[in-house]
Amino acid sequence: MTRIQSLRPNVTREEAVRQFSGGIPGRLREIWCGPLRSVADFYIPFRIFEVEISNAGKKDRRILGLDAVTGSLDPYYFDHLPSSNEILEVETRNCLGSSLNPGQAQEFVVTKVQRLLFTRGFFRIRNLAISVNPVPGEIHIPYWVGFRGRGSSANFAVIDAVRRQPEGARVRRMLEEWLTTNTDPSTMTPLPSIF
Repeated sequence: MTRIQSLRPNVTREEAVRQFSGGIPGRLREIWCGPLRSVADFYIPFRIFEVEISNAGKKDRRILGLDAVTGSLDPYYFDHLPSSNEILEVETRNCLGSSLNPGQAQEFVVTKVQRLLFTRGFFRIRNLAISVNPVPGEIHIPYWVGFRGRGSSANFAVIDAVRRQPEGARVRRMLEEWLTTNTDPSTMTPLPSIF
């Protein structure tokens, strides 16, 4: 088991079960992929950066998180640095390890901020300067994973447990790679049943 610092989730297990199985989308997923078999928590590590953008004489400050696994996920934006009452300590085996070194992560943040600014209008950029300061440590973002299936076939969906929104292909791919490469039976934990 690994002890991690996680953002406090805004979605409980029961709410995740309702979101995975409720309404018309839940019924359609059940018809297409099978019944909901289990729901598990899952955590992705993020590094937090304080970013200052100077453009055309204006300064903008932002706090964002970059996934510490591949740097491929969309940045996670924060209104403020998470306080101690917004963070909890969790002991889990369902978390990814960090792969990016701090220098790589910092370069990825600059690139992502530049892309964001360029999509808003290349001709609006004058005297651009981006300052990136890492915040020490990592914080994990909690997710709920709903597993569905019939017989030996399986499928899953992922919900961000802080923002209450379904996640896309990049998070699912990251989880799938972790699940398929984590083959040592002694390190695997049985997934909890929803019933």
